[in-house]
Amino acid sequence: MPTVSVKRDLLFQALGREYTDEEFDELCFEFGLELDEITTERDIISREQGDVKAEGASDVILYKIDVPANRYDLLCLEGLVRGLQVFKERMEAPRYKRVSPSSGEPQRLIITEETAAVRPHAVAAVLRNITFTQEHYESFIELQEKLHQNVCRKRTLVAIGTHDLDTISGPFTYTAKPPGDIRFKPLNQTKEYTATELMSLYKNDSHLRHYLHIIEDKPVYPVIYDSNGIVLSMPPIINGDHSKISLNTKNVFIECTATDLTKAKIVLDMIVTMFSEYCEEPFTVEEAEVVYPDGRVCKYPELAYRKEMLSGDFINQKVGINESADRIAQLLTRMCLRSEVVGEDGQIEVELPPTRSDVIHACDIMEDAAIAYGFNNIVRTTPRTYTVANQLPLNKLTELLRHDIAAAGFTEALTFALCSQEDIADKLGKNIAETRAVHIANPKTAEFQVARTTLLPGVLKTVAANRKMPLPLKLFEISDVVLKDDTKDVGAKNNRRLCAIYYNKSPGFEVIHGLLDRVMQLLEVKPGKGEGYHIQAAEDSTFFPGRCAEIFAYGKSIGHLGVLHPDIINRFELNMPCSALDIDIEPFL
Repeated sequence: MPTVSVKRDLLFQALGREYTDEEFDELCFEFGLELDEITTERDIISREQGDVKAEGASDVILYKIDVPANRYDLLCLEGLVRGLQVFKERMEAPRYKRVSPSSGEPQRLIITEETAAVRPHAVAAVLRNITFTQEHYESFIELQEKLHQNVCRKRTLVAIGTHDLDTISGPFTYTAKPPGDIRFKPLNQTKEYTATELMSLYKNDSHLRHYLHIIEDKPVYPVIYDSNGIVLSMPPIINGDHSKISLNTKNVFIECTATDLTKAKIVLDMIVTMFSEYCEEPFTVEEAEVVYPDGRVCKYPELAYRKEMLSGDFINQKVGINESADRIAQLLTRMCLRSEVVGEDGQIEVELPPTRSDVIHACDIMEDAAIAYGFNNIVRTTPRTYTVANQLPLNKLTELLRHDIAAAGFTEALTFALCSQEDIADKLGKNIAETRAVHIANPKTAEFQVARTTLLPGVLKTVAANRKMPLPLKLFEISDVVLKDDTKDVGAKNNRRLCAIYYNKSPGFEVIHGLLDRVMQLLEVKPGKGEGYHIQAAEDSTFFPGRCAEIFAYGKSIGHLGVLHPDIINRFELNMPCSALDIDIEPFL
């Protein structure tokens, strides 16, 4: 959950009253938030960097408030205060409006086709006649950073640029050029750099170095120019120094470049709705036009309101309350969702403002009704259906086997359920096409390409990581593997298996065979064909020729045991003999 730090006195001033720490903690809980910590800037620096660094830091009390990750409208003081005031019915939720410029044409941002190779989307808006105080200015900058870390996914999806409109002139051009062709003075620098030089400069910057990877391997870098060729920004890295905003800025041009247009619209809506209250005409935003390479012209911000219909009975049933439709509409209005009852059947029309992009389903509206009603006010009732919990039989069997195998001298391992294709195929002498493996569509690393079809590679890797430990190494694992199965609705199934290995200077086949006998004894399966268990010679590419046996129980094959092939052992960076047991335990339920 994101954490928002606000100055206590500034917060109380905006709320119009003072609270004790306990009272404000309770207010946060009622609104679905959590007061995480009460601290000061000095305490934070002292804790993180030491007392020496904390000298001279502010002693102003800060409230650190945990905010739900999808409530982007609560990531700054302005949104937090607005939400709490509406919740306490001290004000009505404001109505946000997009307006045309009072004189002249709207500001225009022209996107060229070169941007398609790097960041193809952009949106823009203007905050006209805005008045910043030091606190408002700091909150404006902090909101951008919070959005960058949250919905913008560290600038990979969206990058925000804010500029003093009076220092630049439109129309603006959003294009992409080779890094050597881009030259400008970046924010808070004293001279001009090319984009290539900036990448080298910021590699040691504690803040900006984390964003360089987004474009540094691209043949062209995105850049925004005004009509005079002045660089506004090189998203998603840095803005130009020429158009930086200050306390004296009166008109703010906001641009968001993105790889995801939907996220860009959300981010733009959040910024302008939060800070348009400081404009000369509060809660109004001047539109800007964005011209796409195909000639389309779109106006932003959208500030779209939409309406949803749901019944009071739905909310009563899901929340567990019994309130009238009028009362529920009142509760929803307290959550900035203007609502009214329409018709005679208790239908509620809910208007969703542009600040509530988190509401995507009727269940989200129901959740807000529950918050406004108060979770502590919901009467605790006995469920109508009585059930007695019981352990899943497969898990119960697994737990019993774990204890007894450990008592037999084996140490349990717990390995990853995902592995590489090489682990379950090439390293075991198998063909990947014959393994029934479930493949990951977009693996992040080569180590996690498929779901494991056998436990053996994971246990062998564990041995390899602990090969300096005293011999013998006796390990086992009881976990699920995943196999393709066309008869299942999801196309795959889980299968609970037991794998054990013995690693020593001698193969120790008799140790593994003895473990098999002990497991069968515990499962009360007697030796013999038919209703018992038996082994018979088999050939398997994972095992040494002539040293492999197939295990049968109740007339069906359940696995193998034997001495691993030397090639297999070497592929896992081991150099001593190893015996292994791999069986399916589900038939014994």
